[in-house]
Amino acid sequence: MTHFHQLTATRLDGHLVSMADYAGKVVLVVNTASQCGFTPQYAGLEALYKKYAEQGLVVLGFPCNQFGAQEPGNADEIGAFCEKNYGVSFPLFAKIDVNGEHRHPLYEKLVSAAPTAVAPQGSGFYERMASKGRAPLYPDDILWNFEKFLIGRDGQVIQRFSPDMTPEDAVVTDAIKKALAH
Repeated sequence: MTHFHQLTATRLDGHLVSMADYAGKVVLVVNTASQCGFTPQYAGLEALYKKYAEQGLVVLGFPCNQFGAQEPGNADEIGAFCEKNYGVSFPLFAKIDVNGEHRHPLYEKLVSAAPTAVAPQGSGFYERMASKGRAPLYPDDILWNFEKFLIGRDGQVIQRFSPDMTPEDAVVTDAIKKALAH
């Protein structure tokens, strides 16, 4: 199976980036959207990035328009929105699919390594989505915007967090601190 550091993705500016550039770092990969109820999580993601960047954390944002068409913008619009509204300085990538037959290879790797997400206690988010007819097609599919994957310095997926688990949640921050300590 392909290792995380062997994968590539295209940044918003069109440049192809190797995930090997992040070898030795702790990486938080997030599928994002600009018009989602979870969009304010950009602020928490940026705060995490600023707080822990010197210790080796990098946040990678992957815009996706597969959930309620909540990321309709082009690369320039996405970048401008994130910078203007949330001061995003962490790397943002070109829009991708995270589910389905055109799922980006990066997400193929992440999902296969962590097929289920940790959710806040008593969340009920999955059940609410299912009641609205928005349950994932496959059990390991990304449920919605702002699902997060934590990857260790060695490129191994440590944990997957549900969309409603905010970047400030102690479960997320504790996992990041633990990964940074290794």
